[in-house]
Amino acid sequence: MNDNNPLWAIPFRIPFDRIRAADVQPAVTRLLQESRARLAALADATGSRTYANTLDALDTLTEPLDLAMGVVRHLEAVATYPELRAAHNAVEPEVSAFYSGIPLDAGLWNALKTYAATSDAAALTGERWRFLTKTMDSFRRHGADLDAEGKKKLEAIDVELARTTTRFSENVLDSTNAFDLYIDNEEGLAGLPPSARAAARESAARKGREGWRFTLQGPDYVALMTYLDDAGVREKVYRAFAVRSTETERDNRPLVARILELRAERARLLGFANFADLMLEDRMAHTGARAMEFLQDLKRKTEVRFRQENEELDRYRQSLEGPRAAPVAAWDVAYYAEKQRAALYDFDEEALRPYFPMERVVEGLFELVQRLYGIRVTPEADVPAWDPAVRYYNVHDADGTFLGAFYADWHPRENKRGGAWMDAFVTGGPAGTGFRPHLGLICGNLTPPLEGRPALLTHREVETVFHEFGHLLHHLLSRVGVRSLAGTGVAWDFVELPSQIMENWCWERKSLDLVARHYETGQPLPEELFAKMKRARTFRAANAQMRQLGFGFIDLLLHMRFDPARDGDPVAYARHILAEFSPAPLPADHAMAASFTHLFGSPVGYGAGYYSYKWAEVLDADAFSRFLAEGLFSARVGAEFRAHILSKGDSEDPAELYRRFMGRDPDPRALLARSGLV
Repeated sequence: MNDNNPLWAIPFRIPFDRIRAADVQPAVTRLLQESRARLAALADATGSRTYANTLDALDTLTEPLDLAMGVVRHLEAVATYPELRAAHNAVEPEVSAFYSGIPLDAGLWNALKTYAATSDAAALTGERWRFLTKTMDSFRRHGADLDAEGKKKLEAIDVELARTTTRFSENVLDSTNAFDLYIDNEEGLAGLPPSARAAARESAARKGREGWRFTLQGPDYVALMTYLDDAGVREKVYRAFAVRSTETERDNRPLVARILELRAERARLLGFANFADLMLEDRMAHTGARAMEFLQDLKRKTEVRFRQENEELDRYRQSLEGPRAAPVAAWDVAYYAEKQRAALYDFDEEALRPYFPMERVVEGLFELVQRLYGIRVTPEADVPAWDPAVRYYNVHDADGTFLGAFYADWHPRENKRGGAWMDAFVTGGPAGTGFRPHLGLICGNLTPPLEGRPALLTHREVETVFHEFGHLLHHLLSRVGVRSLAGTGVAWDFVELPSQIMENWCWERKSLDLVARHYETGQPLPEELFAKMKRARTFRAANAQMRQLGFGFIDLLLHMRFDPARDGDPVAYARHILAEFSPAPLPADHAMAASFTHLFGSPVGYGAGYYSYKWAEVLDADAFSRFLAEGLFSARVGAEFRAHILSKGDSEDPAELYRRFMGRDPDPRALLARSGLV
């Protein structure tokens, strides 16, 4: 292999400008060979077993391969093209088989069991003891104790899961991109705010067309559903969005069925009643039944107000259109809800946009985290990236220590998947007397800049920026000596605490003053507008909560109770569940599960874990109460949150970390109070 391949021995400054599709297979082939060689050396090592030659060797076993595959998967998500997709798909099965085979390697498992029985292992404490116990438990959950035939079956399941979930994600991206809508006359734009009109005009121009172009990407879809007066167009776009990835050539419905079948088979093979119990054993909920009880409790406390809100929306429509007005349809909900909110609170969400230019939001966010955690975030130009719009930042501690760096890619492109996310390229660790730095990224699909005007965000988009940066802080501020326990690699029902708590600062006057400045005048958010925003915060909060609960129930029921022989098509089954949580009847062909990438876009993802968003909301609402009580910018509380939560990764039990910060267990009333549902 050519040692000039940029995926071989990737430096901290990743050479994105040099990486090509042709580099993928040669690099991954060599890195796989070297990882296999290290695995064999670990398993076959002679002499006494020690932490260094067993667990430490295991912790670093796949690090070069992790980085290379992380870069390839990332590029396939944010800058894909046919050759790259083909190269990614060519290597993914073998890589997946290798990772799945690590716990199934008999020599390695014997080495671990031998070390676990030593006096050296018995003397371990702290994060090293946790690493040993979690590793042994994880290996058992991944099939280490299976016989040869069972291991072969498990490896085949994992390879097929990797292939099938990759195809699922590709179908969602391609199906989303396959739709666009052109409106040729300005009258057809009635109701749309100027920002949405300008973006649609520019989108059409990029395609060499006159008029206004709309896609199913987030900013376009939300604007049309919320503001467009033409109900016929709203219905057309809603239906197109709801049936994504059900077209003949991109039909994800059989893939969903197969993914569920493979996950269920995996759970049974490993001795679990269902996939939820398998996935939750080492999370805070521990069992699918407990996660279900958690969702059911929140549902009971929410559904009365949920029905009231929807009755109020129907009455509001009748107040506008007369007593014979049709009931609110699924494509009408956001439209009439926005009008109702404006009438009740004299508040238009679009009035906030001029106060949230992207650059100011980011600068204010950096100032906030400097006050809370003492860190300094500074941009650096001319760092190679995958797109000219990507920005690069360095992060230093108060004493000047270089903590790490990150890339930020905020706006949609047709070669980029939807949604918002954070990911890690490099997880640092001990190096001499200090720590090697971390490297991460944050991505979004936020309102893009228009010619002559910066990107002006909605308040919800500002929350998204803060949310993803919270995940990034969890990565960059990690100070854990075991790579496998560092950063965001924590229980999935704990991982959203650092991200969701950040959203709270988007609702407080003093912190908003850091990020909200009019893009033309530099003036802060007017007090009257802020007061309206605060009053409207809990508007239809029960609907927002029920929406998330509905997704959580779909997830758990598909992974715990769904029986294809009895229940048929899982996408139709999910629609039937979701109907109970929808404010309006769902169309008969509604197929949300066919594009639910959180659940089906990777072998595990949020599968059996979507409840964790709500679980973490309980934690974040309660934890933020300390900042409210002791100071919104309290450096002391911030230092404790950093010390007990952000820096600890998975080095200790998350429930204990939470108790250390709060001095008690979480109080769920904080979430209900914040949502106006007490």
